[in-house]
Order: sequence, then C-alpha cells, then structure tokens
Amino acid sequence: MIQHIKTPAIIKAAGNKEKKIEEFFGRVNSDTSEVSIARMTSPEGWVEPGQCPEFNEYTLVLKGTLKVTSGDMEYLVAAGEAILTGKGEWVQYSSPFAGGAEYVAICLPAFAPDLVKRDE
Repeated sequence: MIQHIKTPAIIKAAGNKEKKIEEFFGRVNSDTSEVSIARMTSPEGWVEPGQCPEFNEYTLVLKGTLKVTSGDMEYLVAAGEAILTGKGEWVQYSSPFAGGAEYVAICLPAFAPDLVKRDE
C-alpha cells in the first residue's frame, strides 16, 4: 500500500495556550492505528496536562527547546535532540523558553484521546 499525504489534519491540542498539531499519519488524517506522525508547534509558555499514555512516544525537536518532565526527572530537549517516553510512564510536555518549540512526535500505537490518560 502507498499513501501520499499532501496536507496534514490540524488537531486541537490540550494545554494552557494554543499549540498547533499537524497530523500527517494517524487515526484522523490517514485512518492509521499503528502509528501517528505529527509536527507540533508550541508557543513560549505552553504546558499540557500530565499524562500516562498507552503508547510509546518518540520526539525529535526541530527548533527551540522542549521540556519533558517525568515522575522523577526533567529533560531539556534542544533542537537536533530526541527523547523517547515509554508506554505507561507519567510525562508532561512544555515549551517554557523564548520562541517555544517545533518538534515531530511519533506515537506507537497511534495517538488516541482514550489512550493518552491525561491528568484531571
């Protein structure tokens, strides 16, 4: 099978500020449940609720710095760096620094609202 994606689906993001999610592959744009691939653009000061997802998330930062907080550590992931957050691990993403962050997130299996398990 070949699937050519010409435009991503824009998906509303969780968090305190407007973050742009452009899903190229996933449950919304390509009806794919095995994997989701999305470009994220988060503004300075954005923070999302903590979550304990039922998927592995591979994140590659393209611009800026993404802050990733786990239960016992904080990671500052700069442009050109990547991070893997494992299934079942509590994690929180934010972009607290000037300029925000742009990054690519790949989720296995694909992201779904019922699989992300966000904090209340």
